[in-house]
Amino acid sequence: MSADHPAFLDTNILVYAWEKGDSHRKQTASRLLDQLTETNQLRLSTQVLQELYVTLTRKLRPARKSAEALAILDHLSQWPVTGIGLDSIRTAATLSESATLSFWDALIIVGAAQSGAQTLYSEGLNHGQVILGVRIVNPFR
Repeated sequence: MSADHPAFLDTNILVYAWEKGDSHRKQTASRLLDQLTETNQLRLSTQVLQELYVTLTRKLRPARKSAEALAILDHLSQWPVTGIGLDSIRTAATLSESATLSFWDALIIVGAAQSGAQTLYSEGLNHGQVILGVRIVNPFR
């Protein structure tokens, strides 16, 4: 990877990076996040930040306090964040039907494409698949 090849992180990768403990997935996700931030390649979307906040404060055990989750979002927003608007939603709706994806997964891919990312790191999508010009990579494989 080089600085002119931005990469997008799906929410699940960020959740692993910020979870407590020291699992293999946490180590891998943390290394990837560090690499992308150090080389200024990290790209995110408002959808990812929203999902991360909800997961950190309501789904993770132990849950993070709101202020702590917001501080994480503030940190991540130092890198480009693509806003999800009506055009993105419309594109994702069409993509979800044509590519047989959930709407939310399609919206992640649309956000990645709109951010200019060439790579989308995700645990939940098909490793190696290229959609809208974005290659999906499962960093845990």
